[in-house]
Amino acid sequence: MGSPNPVSGNDSLAPSAGETAPGFALHNQHGELIESRGLGEQAYFLVFYPFAFSAVCGSELEEIEKVRDEFAARNVRFLAISVDHKFVLRTYADQAHFGFDLLADFWPHGAVASSYGAFNPESGAATRHTFLIQHECVVDSFSSPIHQARAIARYRQALDLLTS
Repeated sequence: MGSPNPVSGNDSLAPSAGETAPGFALHNQHGELIESRGLGEQAYFLVFYPFAFSAVCGSELEEIEKVRDEFAARNVRFLAISVDHKFVLRTYADQAHFGFDLLADFWPHGAVASSYGAFNPESGAATRHTFLIQHECVVDSFSSPIHQARAIARYRQALDLLTS
């Protein structure tokens, strides 16, 4: 389940395991609309992170890129969400060579992050929350403080909860 996050959004709004995940429709770094309802049966991690080009976010997303193929072999996808504009995310993804979708929760500012309890209105940024979703339901969620990257081992642990 989710872990405490001292610099968090509203954890009481965060959907728990077994609950229906809030829907979303956001543009990725290429301007393509990614909709939760269009993801079908594929499991995916929603990875909320504060800002593109920040040190902790960069190192964290680089680690995800390193294991992306391993997770794709299990038919699991990564969708990383920040409040940055899609044009910023395009530059970020191109410079860092990210092969997964970076989704822009730019306007209305942080609306999707808020629906997941993963928005900090004081900083105006998403918090470090991750949700594993399968069949439109939350399978697992976890978080870390703003200054601490989430461990790849925790993503692997979540994979063990997926159903066939």
